[in-house]
Amino acid sequence: MPGFSQAMELPAWKTLQEHHEKLGRGMVLKSEFEKDPQRFAKYSRTFANTADNSEILFDFSKNFLTDDTLPNLVKLAQEAKLEELRDAMFKGEKINFTENRAVYHVALRNVKNEPMAVDGESVVEGVNEVLQHMKEFSEQVRSGEWKGYTGKSIDTIVNIGIGGSDLGPVMVSEALKPYGKQGMKLHFVSNIDGTHIKEAVKESNPETTLFLIASKTFTTAETVTNANTAKKWFLQSAKESDIAKHFVALSTNKSEVEKFGIDSKNMFGFSDWVGGRYSVWSAIGLSVCLYIGYDNFHQFLAGANAMDHHFRTAPLEQNIPVIGGLLSVWYSDFFGAQTHLVAPFDQYMHRFPAYLQQLSMESNGKAITRSGDYVKYTTGAILFGEPCTNAQHSFFQLLHQGTKLIPADFILAAESHNPTDGDLHQKMLASNYFAQAEALMIGKTPDEVKSEGAPPDLVPHKVFLGNRPTTSILAQKITPGTLGALIAYYEHVTFTEGAIWNINSFDQWGVELGKSLAKAIQKDLDTPGEVKGHDASTSGLINAFKQKAKLNA
Repeated sequence: MPGFSQAMELPAWKTLQEHHEKLGRGMVLKSEFEKDPQRFAKYSRTFANTADNSEILFDFSKNFLTDDTLPNLVKLAQEAKLEELRDAMFKGEKINFTENRAVYHVALRNVKNEPMAVDGESVVEGVNEVLQHMKEFSEQVRSGEWKGYTGKSIDTIVNIGIGGSDLGPVMVSEALKPYGKQGMKLHFVSNIDGTHIKEAVKESNPETTLFLIASKTFTTAETVTNANTAKKWFLQSAKESDIAKHFVALSTNKSEVEKFGIDSKNMFGFSDWVGGRYSVWSAIGLSVCLYIGYDNFHQFLAGANAMDHHFRTAPLEQNIPVIGGLLSVWYSDFFGAQTHLVAPFDQYMHRFPAYLQQLSMESNGKAITRSGDYVKYTTGAILFGEPCTNAQHSFFQLLHQGTKLIPADFILAAESHNPTDGDLHQKMLASNYFAQAEALMIGKTPDEVKSEGAPPDLVPHKVFLGNRPTTSILAQKITPGTLGALIAYYEHVTFTEGAIWNINSFDQWGVELGKSLAKAIQKDLDTPGEVKGHDASTSGLINAFKQKAKLNA
């Protein structure tokens, strides 16, 4: 595999360590702007989004960057063979070597039909075939041509999945709600907690509800359990033969799909080179396609494709996702930052941070290099976030006056989908977007606090150290194309981090152990009597649960 066994063995890493020691925490961002009036122009990058003919501004100038920092970070990327690994991904090579798979979600948004192949076999035709199926089906449902078992049109979609089969569709459908079909209701069920499916069907009419069962293998325990519960609810009013009109499978397991009662014509497949957290671009995005319409879904793909093109072709020092990923490594491994905040100033994007949590932490929450050695440096930042301005009244106190360095991304669209009171709301939102980044950078000195008339004993409590780095992302409007580009940006940021850290960002063995133990414990719960086969704590908890749930009867 491309790359070295340990990133810290690379010459550029050692150069960056020396650079950091000179820079240390002595770099004052406020002073850097005073010294260099061109700093904003020097460290900002503009992405031209061909999907919707808009621009997205990425302002990296409020980060710990000097004239030496970025060239050294770029050198690190080159020595870590980022470009070779990136090119291997776009060629369909099996860079997910622990599962012997290509990593080819980029082929799902290949709207220009460029040649793309895995094992010498073109994937373009297969991707387009599924997209055409999605187009035809979504148009049938949205137009009312598709009827339920009593002849009524569909007005409710219930997507049953988990992980990427849930997080992606939920986030995108929420973010693009202004483009949603009027009167169409969406429910997303993922939690095995029975409350989730019960609340969804409570608000649904079996005559007008369409269930999408999202599981590649159609054997995912939580998804299949929720699907069977939905099926039982449906059959209280309908017959087995009616399932074909109300259940659709986003899966590749034809036999299990048919056994469930779903017509294989209503099966939407995707290949094993589509990872779960990258699957919203595939048939897993059918709920999004049904909600916003195929043309908008296609623009969503086109926005991601435009960012893919930029990532593939832009020189590293101008490459927006590469810069974002290198800054993440810079803070994580040289400044000791453990977290990363993403705060969208957009209520429609309220699930965006949750989506990025899986993308980032499932991808790079790894401690083993591609050569099988334990890493000697920090990987995988803890990503978190909430929409602003809500977040300013919860955890922003920690950003401003806490002891931790928390790099932050702030996202804003200049145009609101809901201009209100002569743009008063949007102006207030924007003023907070600008002010928070500025405040985190400049802080407030003791002299400034004193000049405001604060009593001496309160001065230390009102001081803001400042010098907290932020990246500001400014879009024109959150269109399908813009959202697609933003998601792809973070995908490639994550790719860049993994390449530098020399880890496989595309497997997820860490989620397997808990799943396998849960299956064994479920047998304990089904078996009467006291459990003794675990450690004292686990056995004690299981027995207490069995007693409280009256499972020992």
